[in-house]
Formats: sequence, structure tokens, C-alpha cells
Amino acid sequence: MAKTRDTPPHDDELERAALGSLLFDADAIVTAKQFHLKETDFYSRAHQRIYQAVSDLEAKSLRPDIQTVIQELKQCGKLDEAGGAAYVSSLTSVIPSSVNIEYYVQAVMSHSLRRALLRVASEINVAAYDESRETPEILDKIEQSIYMLRDERQAFSYNLIKDVLLSTFNKIEEVYKTKQPLTGISTGFDKLDAMTTGFQPSDFIVIGARPSVGKTALALNMASHIANKDRKPVAFFSLEMPLTALGNRLVSSEAQVDGNKLRSGYLTREDFIGIRDALGKIVDMPLYIIDVPNMKYQDLRSQARKLRAKEGVEIIFVDYLGLIGHDNYSLPRHEQISEISRSLKGLARELKIPIVVLCQLNREMERTGLGMPPTLANLRDSGSIEQDADLVMFLHKPSKKAKKGEEELPKDYSEGYPTELHIAKQRNGPIGVIELMLQAKYTRFIPKEKEH
Repeated sequence: MAKTRDTPPHDDELERAALGSLLFDADAIVTAKQFHLKETDFYSRAHQRIYQAVSDLEAKSLRPDIQTVIQELKQCGKLDEAGGAAYVSSLTSVIPSSVNIEYYVQAVMSHSLRRALLRVASEINVAAYDESRETPEILDKIEQSIYMLRDERQAFSYNLIKDVLLSTFNKIEEVYKTKQPLTGISTGFDKLDAMTTGFQPSDFIVIGARPSVGKTALALNMASHIANKDRKPVAFFSLEMPLTALGNRLVSSEAQVDGNKLRSGYLTREDFIGIRDALGKIVDMPLYIIDVPNMKYQDLRSQARKLRAKEGVEIIFVDYLGLIGHDNYSLPRHEQISEISRSLKGLARELKIPIVVLCQLNREMERTGLGMPPTLANLRDSGSIEQDADLVMFLHKPSKKAKKGEEELPKDYSEGYPTELHIAKQRNGPIGVIELMLQAKYTRFIPKEKEH
């Protein structure tokens, strides 16, 4: 059928073929439902009424065919709107069988999606002229509409428990044979990977610590390992630290050159050679840095979606939660953080990748006793972070005061300081403590045993 710009995209023949398949073979409704075919996906009002009758019969556990559909339409008083009994009966003559039902359904839905896109385009046109609305708000609404269209079209499926268990056993058997239990993204720290089996897709991960304990250093170490060693694309949202500072940290860590020398320029020839070699190793790694102070959540989400779609980013780091802005400044800060936390968890599930967020801790831990490791209650601004997170870890510097019978901890912080990584919550794994050594002059963490 020839279309003009005044006629919304549709194809009557394909709509009749889809309905004819449903009336010809009652089991074809399973395919239609699997692809989320809805009444409104049909352009013709008559076809909408017929499909609704088919769906209603299926919901009542009745098999839809020509006679049952006609009776259902009569009872609803919509037979005339459906074109009459003769038109319903004629639909099965359009196709010889229902073997192509999947093609017909997808074609109907494709035209429906195009009509929906035209509606969104119309809304964009109206919104663009609305001076009462902020531009970022309009952009976010448009992006949300587009993603909703995409998500609504995702087919779903069900799984019999025996299939689930068979798949589970296959994974167990694979791990048993290979002795490589890592199922997620490696962090670069073997003990952490052993306890978590890597950062898992769709997980919302929180790394908390008081200021100057090493949150950013740890996150950068992980991001660099993932991008450089594993060659997986990584996004790093830096809301606090400028690009130059992040670059210095990456080079210092990789080249093992004192960061103070990088900033001051007092480098030896050996330092310069080390820096050149380090740059050669990391310059091409797929690490994307987003350096925007006071970024609002909707902007972060927009950039995350773009990086996932265009660059195939497999993990996102955000430094840090407390600096993410909220559109509604009238809300108390703890409510803003709660909403942002829930949204980040939803974004991780939407993009199907882990999102690692750094978080400040409140000062309550300092009042309850110097040197005490953090707890979930110390997460700053909102208790919902604890609920939303799949994995919560805390960086903790033990007190410089040595325990009885132990040597005093090194006073020279720059030479290396023992730091504990506490896994305080993990939905699908154990909790515990991992000992690390912070080499502050290189802004680098290493496993403690490797320091000797």
C-alpha cells in the first residue's frame, strides 16, 4: 500500500495476516504475547477490536477461533466496529497457515513503533517551543520516551525450572573443571575476586570511606585494570577531581613514579623513561573519563546510556555519590540521595552492567571510637543506599597505634600504609576483610602480601 506523509505508517494486509494466523491457529497467541503485541499496535480500529477479543478469550483460557471471536465481539457489543461477522470470517482466507506468525507480528509492531516515534517527534516539536520548561528537562523527557519505546518492545520468555537447573549445573560443572570461578568483571585484586566472583552485571556496588583514605585511588586502580589488562570498555565519572589530576594518578600508578615529582617536574631520566613506557601501555586502553562537576543525575544517566550504546561500556564508576545533583532542590538532601541511589540501581539493571559508586561516610564512626572499622550505619545521607546496594565495601585505615605485641605501623605514610577493605554486605556471597597496602606516593593499592 502506498503511503503519504499524511498517512501514519501501517500495512492492512500484514495486520489481516497476523489476525488470520491467530484465528487459524489458537496457539499462535503465545508468539504474539511473547513479543508484547498489544491492541494499540494495530492501526485499523476493526483490527484492534478483533485482537482484543482474541486476547480476552485467551485470558479466560478459551481457544480463540472464528466462532468464539465473533461471539465475544457480540457480547461486548463491538462486532460492528470489528467489521461484522463476514469480515472476521474472511481473515483466515488471507493466509494458508500460521507458520509465519512471528514475521507478521514483528511487521505489525514495526509499523506501530514508527507511529509512536512520530508521536514523540510531535511532542518534541511542541516542547521545544514551550519557554516555560527547562531545556535539560525536555531532553530528559525525550530520552525517557525513546527508551520506554525500546523497553516495551523487548520480548520476554518463561523458563521451566528444569531448564534453569540444567543451566545452573552446566555453570557449576564448568567452574569445577576449569577451577576459574570468576563470572563477573575482575577487579584486579585476587582475594576480592575470589569473594565476589567479580563485579556482576546489573549490580549496584558502593565503596565507602572517610576522606583521604583512598576511595578514588582504589576505583582508578580497578578501572585501569579492567580497561588495560582485560580490555573491557570502562566509564569513569569524576565529579570531584579534574582530568589532569586523574591523568597524573593513572601515570603515577602505572609508571610507579612519585606523584609529587609529576606535579613538581623534578623527574630523573629514569623517571621520564618509566613514564614514557607506561604511557605506551595505557594510552590506548578503552577508559572514558567524564569530568563534570555538580552533574545532575539525569545528565549522568544520559551519558551512561550513550556510552553503553556507542562504546559498549561494560562497567561504570562514579566518584562520588554525594556530588550528584538533584532536580528538586526543595527536597531534603537525604531524600535526594535516596532517590538517586534507587535510580542508579535501576540504571544498572537497565544497562545490564555493574555500576560502582564511591560514597562518603558520616562522622559518627569518629565519635564512637577512633580506629573502629565502618559499618553500614555509617553510609552518609541516606539509609536507602544500604538497601539498594548489592555489594557494599568500606576502606579502613587501622589506627597508627600498634596493637599489643605488634610492631608500630610505619610513620611514613608515603612508603605504604596497611589498609583494610571490608566487604560489609553482599547479596550473593560472603562478607569479610581483605588486607591491602596503599602506596600513597603512587596512588596505588596492592595486596598486602605482595608488598614484602
